[in-house]
Amino acid sequence: MGVKTAVGGWLFMNELADAVHRRGLESAPDFLVIDGGEGGSGAAPQALADHMSLSIEEALPRVVDALIESGLRQRIRVVASGKLVTSARAAWALCVGADFINTARGFMFSLGCIQALRCHQNTCPTGLTTHNKRLQRALVVEEKYLRVANYANNMNREIDMIAHSCGVRHARELRREHVRIVQANGQSIALNMLFPYPEPKARVRVA
Repeated sequence: MGVKTAVGGWLFMNELADAVHRRGLESAPDFLVIDGGEGGSGAAPQALADHMSLSIEEALPRVVDALIESGLRQRIRVVASGKLVTSARAAWALCVGADFINTARGFMFSLGCIQALRCHQNTCPTGLTTHNKRLQRALVVEEKYLRVANYANNMNREIDMIAHSCGVRHARELRREHVRIVQANGQSIALNMLFPYPEPKARVRVA
């Protein structure tokens, strides 16, 4: 069982942790998929796409921290989503604490998506998000499946390359100290200074 959510505040995570500790670890979700406010499809209402939810840069580390603080990090896996199209962005998410990466947009691009924003109108000019048989002819499976495979393989190869460049053997060993964020003044700061790892909070069980 899993939960997908875009984060708009911390009350949800606090309530989730309290409920899990109250009911027992077996009631915890197996994973959380954290999407950023910048995610969504061309069918998303513009007001929501532009103004609702936190960006993945803020939401993901906050969720991971909440799980660490509540002692649930080892029980609940974290999947990161939200415009993680490039290998560098995916590696950043792994550094923050994600266990896995979701990318719909990247695969859509590899299929030929041009972001026409017609996903909900059945008029997608590239044939990806339409039931119109005439428009679907633009999606040539024999050609596009190779592009999708190349995208996935190159993403994994480049993520491994980034991990090796950081001195770790596997991308799952990446941590926040491997990332530096360039500030508006041009200076950089380590991610573990912006989002230091929290200490687990002691919990008192009520019999």
